[in-house]
Formats: sequence, structure tokens, C-alpha cells
Amino acid sequence: MAEEPEDGKEEAEAEEGAESEGGSDEEVVEKKGRFSFTRKQLLMFGVPALLLLGGGGYFGATQFDLMGASQTAESPVGAKVYYDLPEMVVNLSSGDKRVQYLKLKVALEASDQMVVKSLAPVMPRVLDMFQLYLRELRSSDLEGSAGIFRLKEELLRRINLEIHPNHVDRVLFKEIIVQ
Repeated sequence: MAEEPEDGKEEAEAEEGAESEGGSDEEVVEKKGRFSFTRKQLLMFGVPALLLLGGGGYFGATQFDLMGASQTAESPVGAKVYYDLPEMVVNLSSGDKRVQYLKLKVALEASDQMVVKSLAPVMPRVLDMFQLYLRELRSSDLEGSAGIFRLKEELLRRINLEIHPNHVDRVLFKEIIVQ
């Protein structure tokens, strides 16, 4: 039993010697130089930095199509079909006596010829819906790029409702004049 305290003393002395020789983790950082890090610092800063860089790289690759993932056999590049709608001229809704007109030339972009073929039978209804919607607009609704974007989205929504199993990808404005 007398030997146990001596072993405990030797272990305690060895630990004190190790601390005096190597020091704690912070002391090691000071002795090694300014670019040394403790394990705790590496975990706190290194892991989140790696995750951030990896996530940013993945986002950039998917958004800018660096891996070529969006090109499929079904929709090769340049296979879009365009359909020009007849020119439309409507008077806009206004609260005063002043009459304002909207002249609009629109083209539709579709992914294949079948969508364009499905437009022909319903074109009178599509034009009627467009005319009714456009007549309710005010000139203030068409101000700025946000107003034109809303108009584009609303026209796209209305045409896709009419040709439901098929769908038009985009509404393209060829000419917009508010007078």
C-alpha cells in the first residue's frame, strides 16, 4: 500500500513535467507560431468553412450549369418552337376622360410542335381572355419592369389554363406601346 502513493506521486510529477515541457493547448499555439491552431479552433472554424465552400460550389455548379445536367435527350438545345399571336390594340381602363391605348405584339415559346398545334382550336378563347384582361388594366399597372413582368406572368397563366395538358414555356413581348 505504501507503493500506491508513490505511483500516484510519479504520475502527478509526470503530468506536471509534461505541462511544463509542452504546456497547454494555448501555450503550444504561442510557441509554434501565428499559423498554428488547436483542434478546437479547427473544428470551430474549419468545418463550417469547408461546408460553406462546398455548398457554394454545388450551388454555383447547378445554377450556372457547369456540369451539363440540364441538357437531356428530351429537350435538346434550340428545339424551341415559337408562335406569333395577332397584334392586339385595346383601350385601357382609366378613371378620367382621357383615353389610353395599349398596342401589344406577343410571341409564345413552346418546347415542341404539339403545343403549337394544340393552340389553334382554342385561339379564339385565348384572344378573348387576353382582351378582357388587358381592357381592365390601367396605365399605372404597366409602369416599370415589374409591371411588364406581372403582365407577362398573367398572360402565361391564362394561356396555360386554356391548353391545360400542354403548356407554353414563355410569353415573349415583341412590341408594347402605351399611348
